[in-house]
Amino acid sequence: MARGHLTTLVLALGLAAVPASLTWHSTGALAAPAEIPADPAHRDRGAYLVRIMGCNHCHTPYKVGPRGPEPDMTRALTGHPADFKLSPATSAGDGWVWSGAATNTAFSGPWGVSFAANLTPDPETGLGKWTEEMFIATMKTGRHQGKGRQILPPMPFENLGNLSDQDIKDLFAYLQSLAPVRNRVPSPIDPPEVQR
Repeated sequence: MARGHLTTLVLALGLAAVPASLTWHSTGALAAPAEIPADPAHRDRGAYLVRIMGCNHCHTPYKVGPRGPEPDMTRALTGHPADFKLSPATSAGDGWVWSGAATNTAFSGPWGVSFAANLTPDPETGLGKWTEEMFIATMKTGRHQGKGRQILPPMPFENLGNLSDQDIKDLFAYLQSLAPVRNRVPSPIDPPEVQR
């Protein structure tokens, strides 16, 4: 009986070594380990921050529910729907400064037209290729990936820049834990005077 347990242990250890041996390069160095899943406490805090900061109010398309417009949580944090085409935005006037699409994911104002980003970890259309450092830099600088174009209204980047690095890391951990959803959000549209 003891020999059977020893055989099972040796077999289990041998099988556990196979994946490690597959990452060995001819240089003798181990390949970079796969990313370690986020600590559940940090991921859960990120989910809490998403809820209390209202991220779903712009990054989740709206639908009409029993009490009126509400985020469609079956499309949580997927951004402006790629298949939702809009007519040209109306210009502000008569006391209006900006307007929003029925989905509450596209906004028109003096900055042009902005579309809420896909925050799921889809590598082609969301945050799947982003690093934690890029996400922190974006929140702190108000620039795409921390160095690109300015993040446009109504994204409250002035407020987000005041979050602690740990809060931003927790947000990123939560967003990276979501199921990736392929949804290519349109690029921002410059205001008419810039387009000329």
